[in-house]
Amino acid sequence: MSRIDVKDLYTITFYEYGEAYYGSAQGYRFRIAREPLANVHYTPPDRRGEQSLRAQIWPEPLGYAAADRSSMEEKEFSFTQDGLEQACAWLNERIARDA
Repeated sequence: MSRIDVKDLYTITFYEYGEAYYGSAQGYRFRIAREPLANVHYTPPDRRGEQSLRAQIWPEPLGYAAADRSSMEEKEFSFTQDGLEQACAWLNERIARDA
């Protein structure tokens, strides 16, 4: 059984550029992104406003744009490296639940 490794999800800085990370594991696809999705890397932290890290997971084979939103599960985490690690753990738990 292959698990998602937090090292494969980059660091929290990657998400400051307004990019989402997409991946797949064991029959599921997933997406992790800063919410709201915006490039804030050069914005001072005190001017970025409310932000979170959103993890979404859905069954394969369809990609994010084509997948039925009702088939997706999602959860919000703090926009920190700890939040990214918690999102990774949640994705792995979600996949293991159906294994």
